[in-house]
Amino acid sequence: MTEQEKPSGTPQPRDEESITTADLAGKDGPVISRDAAGEAPDPSSLDERTEPLFPAEDAGELRGRWDSIQAGFVDEPRKAVESADSLVATAMKRLAETFADERARLEAQWDRGEDVSTEDLRVALRRYRSFFGRLLSM
Repeated sequence: MTEQEKPSGTPQPRDEESITTADLAGKDGPVISRDAAGEAPDPSSLDERTEPLFPAEDAGELRGRWDSIQAGFVDEPRKAVESADSLVATAMKRLAETFADERARLEAQWDRGEDVSTEDLRVALRRYRSFFGRLLSM
């Protein structure tokens, strides 16, 4: 299928410089992350070195799924590898959604004509830097 033949709802390929976390997350508009109490996280409270990538509940659910996959390897290795791939894809999508939500929050402020503080932008950049460092260290 050529580019002209693709349905209009199909995402068009983008060069690496212009792809965003919202593209990876498959989101069209802003969705703001909330903590367990339903509040948006306070960016000033984030500690780059210890901030988990996922909320505790999500991390527990992902770990539980991983444990089940690993336990099933002996009996069904192919199914375990397929399930592991699916789990990693799910985790990557959730992670992209988290970053997309943060960016959407900042862009919503810009769209309302509000200035985003340098501190908010610094915290956002620290989160990206922390994630990128973790990603490359593995």
